[in-house]
Amino acid sequence: MQNADLANEREYVAGLYARLDELRAEKVAQLADVRRTLSAGTHQNRSERDAFATLYEDRLAQLNAVDDRLVFGRLDLDSGERRYIGRIGLSTDDLRQLMVDWRAPEAGTFYQATAFERQGVRRRRHLILSGRHVLAIEDDVLDADLLADGGELQGEGALLAALNSRRTGRMSDIVGTIQAEQDRIIRAPLSGALVVQGGPGTGKTAVALHRAAYLLYTHRDRLKSAGVLLVGPTSAFMKYIERVLPSLGETGVVMASVGRLMPGITATATESRAVAEIKGRTFMADVIANAVANRQRLPRQDTTVTVEGTRLRLTVRQVRRARDKARATGKPHNEARATFVKILLRELTEQLREHIEAAGAGNTADRSYLAEDVRNARDVRVMLNLCWMPMTPEKLVAELFAKPAILAACASRLTEAERSLLHRPHDAPWAESDVPLLDEAAELLGRAEAHTAETSAAGAQRKRDLANAEKAIMNVNQTLADAGVDGVVTAQMLADHNAVHEEYLTSAERAVEDRTWAYGHIVVDEAQELSPMQWRLLVRRCPVKSFTIVGDIAQTSAASGARSWRQALTPFFDDRWTLEELTVNYRTPAQIAEAAVRMANAAGQVVSAPKAVRDGEWPPLVDRVVGTGVLEELVRILPEELDALNGGLLAVITEASQVARTTAAVRAMYGRRVGHGAGSLEQDIVVIDPHEAKGLEFDGVIIIEPSGLLAAAGGRVGDLYVSMTRPTRRLRLVTTTELPAGIEA
Repeated sequence: MQNADLANEREYVAGLYARLDELRAEKVAQLADVRRTLSAGTHQNRSERDAFATLYEDRLAQLNAVDDRLVFGRLDLDSGERRYIGRIGLSTDDLRQLMVDWRAPEAGTFYQATAFERQGVRRRRHLILSGRHVLAIEDDVLDADLLADGGELQGEGALLAALNSRRTGRMSDIVGTIQAEQDRIIRAPLSGALVVQGGPGTGKTAVALHRAAYLLYTHRDRLKSAGVLLVGPTSAFMKYIERVLPSLGETGVVMASVGRLMPGITATATESRAVAEIKGRTFMADVIANAVANRQRLPRQDTTVTVEGTRLRLTVRQVRRARDKARATGKPHNEARATFVKILLRELTEQLREHIEAAGAGNTADRSYLAEDVRNARDVRVMLNLCWMPMTPEKLVAELFAKPAILAACASRLTEAERSLLHRPHDAPWAESDVPLLDEAAELLGRAEAHTAETSAAGAQRKRDLANAEKAIMNVNQTLADAGVDGVVTAQMLADHNAVHEEYLTSAERAVEDRTWAYGHIVVDEAQELSPMQWRLLVRRCPVKSFTIVGDIAQTSAASGARSWRQALTPFFDDRWTLEELTVNYRTPAQIAEAAVRMANAAGQVVSAPKAVRDGEWPPLVDRVVGTGVLEELVRILPEELDALNGGLLAVITEASQVARTTAAVRAMYGRRVGHGAGSLEQDIVVIDPHEAKGLEFDGVIIIEPSGLLAAAGGRVGDLYVSMTRPTRRLRLVTTTELPAGIEA
């Protein structure tokens, strides 16, 4: 019976892949046909063909991304219907449904049905695939009558099979094994802020990614143009997860670490915990505001400027009045400067006219040229810039930290010692904690005058483009429907294609380049690490405050990170957020998870202790080094670890200051098999620090000097707790000192 079922499933799955290949070939042919005629015809015809081309490209990208394990489940319903569940929906040409998208409402019972609440499901079948090949099937029989009729439970368990698989250095989706509590969170309503608290191994990141895909599917009209932003702790983490969303049928989500959220800025510098903590305080928003106001200066005394040989007087009173009127506009610094300049130029021009007319004894000749003479006079330009200098965010923040006098004037609440910590050269590279400060400065400074004029012209052209697009849209949508193309072309999409670009940018690509872009939803992973200033930046990116916030307070290691969700979120969301908790640890074996919890509790940290679904083969192993160096001991035990993991991915986690030295010692033995940092997760051995390890998982982990990780974090347990909970199979600790309390039972 089982062999016959397996054969039947292989035949059906082969049919699904045949349909997938047909659709791919169809889109390739349609795209080629469009491209052959792309430059011909009228302007409107070209716009319509551009819209077709982009839709075909997007659909083709989706079809290519879902090839691996296209289908993963089947529901047998009380009605007699068999419903296959997969990564996307598939139908025949005559609209007979072959497979349901996992995000569709009718697929929800695949994750939610139980023997106690069957929801019309008699049997849930898991199809275990490798690529396009069905390896095995596993049945969850929910209707007892099926067992009475000779049915039986089959297979090794799709969930445990996934948990026991070897790590690859890339995160894989869990779409085929989503559990009920995870599915409830994934399908939660869009509006408001949803906080997902979960201990290590509970699948927080997977839930966040699947929720992003679900929201884009369910609320596509709202989110397609505004977009979804997914924020992670590091660029390496973003690389680790980058393949998941495409495999779930979504390719348009913007993914970035906080250090990449300011266009044109890539934060690379490292800095001390103390400096990062100061820059993360909410007070720094006032410091930046003071720094902007500091660039709106009054001269110490009345000043004389020369225009075409005529000496004019600019008084402190005049400058103060112009400054007050410019500030009263409420515009950002660079835009309000236009008002400031206009007022003073008018007063100086009037003064120059009076001088000339007095000298000319009432001559009424045309004086319109005088305004331009005043504007172009070097003395006037210098004086206006001294009083109200146009600024870039980079220049403002760089000078703030490079010039002690400016910092003292703008940050009087900081102690002299704190200001000294912030001092750095003008050309120092940017750190991640600088990005919210740059963003704050950009918000207060606004765009430069030339850019503002350019933007106004572009805005007017954009309105004209949208008006033209509206006229063409009815024809386009009907043509698309007749062609069987998924999705709808909007006026905005058509106007985007109509515009002249050096290269076409999708909504996601345009969002990355536009600091003022307002996203429809933001997903934040490892959110416990964010400082108040980083939260301020993110809330600015989504004014409607539609967020999915994922993290674990116990894993906080950043000096300015949160000690509770209420502390972190109340200043920005008030009480308009809800908390959900994941309670099952799918990744970490019970023995290792329990040791990590004991360590955290012994250090006074209250942590959630999700129940582990499986025991491991080994308890945490401890090597106490006596009479030899810790690196020599590491080299000695590496062969044993690699043999135990049998080809699995091994991480060596050590303090950031020791990563280079440790890497050199391991490479001397294993050469190119060794990767340095989280950017090389596809090698056999990775040497990494705790910050880079956040959110990642490995088959085995060796922690060097656990007490050193605690000391480097100022006694906070987050780094060590994170490090201990990364392995899926085996944990080993190497120490020359006493282990932190609680690790050993």
